[in-house]
Amino acid sequence: MSKIKLLILLLISVFQISCTGKINKNNSFGIGYIGDSYEGLLLKNTLEANLRGFTIYNQQSNLIIDGSISHNYDTYITNIDNTSQRENVTTNINMRIYDQKLECFIYSYSENISQFYIYASGTYFLSNKKAQEKIMNDNTNFLTKKFINSIPADLNTCE
Repeated sequence: MSKIKLLILLLISVFQISCTGKINKNNSFGIGYIGDSYEGLLLKNTLEANLRGFTIYNQQSNLIIDGSISHNYDTYITNIDNTSQRENVTTNINMRIYDQKLECFIYSYSENISQFYIYASGTYFLSNKKAQEKIMNDNTNFLTKKFINSIPADLNTCE
């Protein structure tokens, strides 16, 4: 059992090392305004933590990241008997990198992701709320990492 755990940890560490090699460490980024109130604050904190993790965060940098995030909810029935309702949570993220020297946006990124959970009856409303919060948090983390990995190495031209 311990050998399996060690192999899993080794695989995870190798994967993390291979992913960090793709990040351009020549550029550092600051964080500007992230819209949409509470969700924007969560995105800003997640973005800052990931940039710090990749050691490319510098609030005094000329490259400033700003953007917005939104979550959409849609309930639908998935089977013929109408016994199983699901709620789909779609997260949309729009990010831009602004170069203060060139005074223009040099990179734009827009992406969305959706997940769903089985919607419980009214007596289990707290369970629905927790599932929704977890999905929103997971979507935000995933899209933040995807955004950081998508930043090109050469950010010299305006869009």
